[in-house]
Amino acid sequence: MDKSKRLFLKSNRSFRRRLSPIQSGNRINYINMSLISRFISEQGKILSRRVNRLTLKQQRLITIAIKQARILSLLPFLNNEKQFEKSELVARTIGLRIRKK
Repeated sequence: MDKSKRLFLKSNRSFRRRLSPIQSGNRINYINMSLISRFISEQGKILSRRVNRLTLKQQRLITIAIKQARILSLLPFLNNEKQFEKSELVARTIGLRIRKK
């Protein structure tokens, strides 16, 4: 069979529809922190729709809710505590090396 004809053939893989992580009873709101925190990475970034397995409408609502929570200071804009601790340790060790000379 030609490669050009092969592209249009239907694949034999079965499609399994995944359940949405948001149930119908959950309201997407900036106050619902337990729901919102599931869609934020460790660094404080909003996870993509592909990773979250959300619909387009749900992802938009989650994004708006996260941004509202950040503005009202319920969530931090950045969560870089680990980076801050590492840079602090590096600065301390550099300072110690300079003093010993």
